[in-house]
Amino acid sequence: MGMFDRITLSKQFKKRIADERPRLYRMAYAWCCDPALADDLAQEAIAKGLQKAGQLREAERLQSWLYAILHNCWRTHLRRQRPDQPLDEEAFPCDECPETVNQRQQVVDRVRGAIKTLPLGQREVITLVDLKGFAYAEVAQILDIPIGTVMSRLSRARQALLVSLADVQQQPQTTIRTSLRRVK
Repeated sequence: MGMFDRITLSKQFKKRIADERPRLYRMAYAWCCDPALADDLAQEAIAKGLQKAGQLREAERLQSWLYAILHNCWRTHLRRQRPDQPLDEEAFPCDECPETVNQRQQVVDRVRGAIKTLPLGQREVITLVDLKGFAYAEVAQILDIPIGTVMSRLSRARQALLVSLADVQQQPQTTIRTSLRRVK
């Protein structure tokens, strides 16, 4: 490849990255709901993409690669913001208070009961994906079923759990998050 080809490819590559800017901005805005911050995040993602262009191995994956960079920029921003947030006393209830322990156990029991009512195939998939953290492809290999079946069973199981646990969702989010994390 001659020098002219490299310059042309470089210009084409830069243009493709620049063409992704509106989509990156929209995604960043959806995450942060702040136009100025979204603009900064999109710009930072583009700058890092241009700076680290040599790390992109497959040109077809440019869009997903840029979204991954944007996501990392967003996470970095969130990490920087943590020390500035005031502590809310209600956000940190007593973990060992009888009331909290009882609420947590009730939610755990409800979730376990709801999972037990699912058909076996859905129960297997939801426990492997949501509770154990396996990827869809890994679950497909474990259960020896197509990945599409994994996705459809998981979707049906989640919908069934949403319906059966609708009243649990009405409780304060801190209690639910803590309780569901303990189910894992």
